[in-house]
Amino acid sequence: MTGHKGPGLSPDAGVSWTLSPIATFPRLRAIYWVDDCLYASRGYDLLRADVNTNPIKWERIGRYNPPLWRNASSSLQLASRLFRDGFHALAKLPSGHLVAAVPGAVIVLKPGNFDFRISCRIPRGTRPLHIATTPQGHLYWGEYFDNPGRDEVHIYASSDRGDTWHVAYTFPKGAIRHVHNIVYDSWQNCLWILTGDNGCECRILRASCELKDVETVLSGNQQARAVAAVPSEEGLYFSSDTPLEKNFIYRLNSDGNLARLAELNGSSIYGCRAGNTIFFSTMVEPSIVNLDRTACVYGSADRNNWPRRLEWKKDPWPMRFFQYGNAILPDGRNTTDLLAVSTIAVQPGDGETSIWRVIAE
Repeated sequence: MTGHKGPGLSPDAGVSWTLSPIATFPRLRAIYWVDDCLYASRGYDLLRADVNTNPIKWERIGRYNPPLWRNASSSLQLASRLFRDGFHALAKLPSGHLVAAVPGAVIVLKPGNFDFRISCRIPRGTRPLHIATTPQGHLYWGEYFDNPGRDEVHIYASSDRGDTWHVAYTFPKGAIRHVHNIVYDSWQNCLWILTGDNGCECRILRASCELKDVETVLSGNQQARAVAAVPSEEGLYFSSDTPLEKNFIYRLNSDGNLARLAELNGSSIYGCRAGNTIFFSTMVEPSIVNLDRTACVYGSADRNNWPRRLEWKKDPWPMRFFQYGNAILPDGRNTTDLLAVSTIAVQPGDGETSIWRVIAE
């Protein structure tokens, strides 16, 4: 597949690994890894697959029943894009409970059940971008809404497997616009909180797992505006998400030193790890700086060289209504050598998930 555009592989001299295509699944969005099991959604159905099987087979394990009009819109790809249908985040607790974000609600699936139930109506905005969980079973999500008046912004928490939620931390009025992500770091046993969008609203904060202690580590410029973060043994890897400047991959070492590692072709809001290889993806959004109209995946096994390995061209549908071109990387802990990428608003590949094997050369 070398040289193909959309998707394509970009060769890079001296790199000791490559990606090999394994399978492609239409109308599927990969959401979350649990070791070697991958969770994905098709509309408002939740599916699971053991990726070690050949061929990979999907099992339908849960269903959320949305309003009737969303059942209709989610069945059509363009309508689903227009109304931002389906599952947008997922977390699995040690108890087996699954907690997810769908438009307007946080929902829970108890072990042994098939139907998700609503545990929390989203008070502002449509949904959180991510849901974080700790080994103790605590759940967190941050408010993500337009917030033109810069009102106070809450982080919600649950300690009863998603049954009830309470405000665990509040950013005061004027502090930030919204919360982009909360990520648990098993190496430092902490939470990383990422916020945006302008000036000092752009922050990367380190917090204790109960949110009793919260400190700002980076802030004050567009390079601290981030959504994607991948913890590792040596520190936190993150990518910037700004249409106002060039974007980069960074490493914040455990000793507090910040290193700029690679330039990206656009804003980045997804990152993940496959075995020992770390990946970040980019999207196509309106920008006077980032003019490349390809959604790309960059990866590194040595954590220093970050070649562009996959790329898809933006499709012709208007971004304002039918979403930015993007390569979505699932959350969770992936112990395999497989990379799952779900692409949206690109051609070819709109609304499909592709699986790639990381192969050492």
